[in-house]
Amino acid sequence: MGEPSIKVWDPLVRLFHWSLAVSFAVAWLTAEDWRDLHEWAGYAAAALIAFRIVWGLVGPSYARFGSFLRSPVTVARYLGDMARGRERRYIGHNPVGGVMIIALIVGLAATALTGWMYTLDAFWGVEWVEETHEVLANVMLALVLIHIAGVAFASLRHRENLVRAMLVGRKRAPGRADIA
Repeated sequence: MGEPSIKVWDPLVRLFHWSLAVSFAVAWLTAEDWRDLHEWAGYAAAALIAFRIVWGLVGPSYARFGSFLRSPVTVARYLGDMARGRERRYIGHNPVGGVMIIALIVGLAATALTGWMYTLDAFWGVEWVEETHEVLANVMLALVLIHIAGVAFASLRHRENLVRAMLVGRKRAPGRADIA
């Protein structure tokens, strides 16, 4: 038998996560050549972000923003603990993961907004809108890569496959030192 596990991420959080990843990848890869697909991927990302904001307010406990948004002092303390190799395992998102979630949501919302603006007559051909959209898309790519690196780091550090956890919704049951 395997280790005891608990349900952490509900099906809607997991569907959101993987759908947003696909939407962003499609939008990124089609930016230069397939305008219609690029736009639809952006609209899908915007709709997913809107859903996640609502779900972050009314969803189950681990989906709620209140379960993973921490004070700047707590985030800084966690980063220090990480640097010393003694950060505690969180059952939901750790304090740095919470910051990343907000950065990804805000960044992708801004990217989608500027992309949508560029489709409007009022902003068509306006250089700052196009440049802002492009810069935001590049920032998003960097954030996604940092997110992936952070997931790999936490998975190795805590001996837990976080990608699998986001697929199946379950994580190893909390130990005495873990934060639920």
